[in-house]
Order: sequence, then C-alpha cells, then structure tokens
Amino acid sequence: MAIATGQSGVVKLQLKGVSEAVVGEVRSFTIDEGNSVLENTTMGNAGRTYQSGIDESNVSIEVYWDQADAQQLVLDAGAEIDWEISPSGTAATVKYYSGTGIVTSKSITSSFDGMVEASFTIQGGTVTEAAHS
Repeated sequence: MAIATGQSGVVKLQLKGVSEAVVGEVRSFTIDEGNSVLENTTMGNAGRTYQSGIDESNVSIEVYWDQADAQQLVLDAGAEIDWEISPSGTAATVKYYSGTGIVTSKSITSSFDGMVEASFTIQGGTVTEAAHS
C-alpha cells in the first residue's frame, strides 16, 4: 500500500462549464461522499430493509485568503462550481476526484496575530474517481 503526504495536493475549480484552474494558497481540503438510504420495509418483513438512494457530497476547502486569486474569488455562496482534487499530486496514474456542486458557505476570518484565512463548502452529488494520464 502506498501512502502519501498532503503537501503535493492540488485543488482545481472554476464556475460550471469553464476549464478548472489551480486554487492558490490551499491549506487543506476534505471530500465527504455519502448516499441517502431509503427504507423499503413492508408488512411481513422480519426486520427493516433498505436500498441505496441518491449520491451526495460535500467538499470543504481551507485557504490563506488571496484577493488576487481568481479561483478563490469565484467561490461565492450560490455559485455553481466544477472541481477536481488531486490529494497526492498530478503525476501520471495518480488518482484524482471530481464533481460539480453549489457553494453553500464562504467564511473569511482574521485576527490581529494571524493570517487572513477563508473556508468554503461545496455541496454536490456524485464524485468521480479517475487517474491522471
């Protein structure tokens, strides 16, 4: 099993339908995938039964705020986004994940003794896994 450090991670995104570009100053990201579960129990069943429902995902991105970074600037609440995240770089055969979604939150924080930081959440559907060629 190959393990990797996060320092090679790459986040690309852009408004839906436009080619993705690298987001600057990324500190961390999280991809959460899920699937709603639908109950289909009927009378006579000995126990509850379920079936798979609809895919869902949430992507959170934390950055040092850079008001000159075009990719950070498109992440306004309500924006429709295409994203691609490579957790361990973009070399050939390395896996990446992609999807679409809507920015549901944007938060910019600052303190007198720290960096200005921002965090964004993108809510979407199915996440696709592929390998760089």
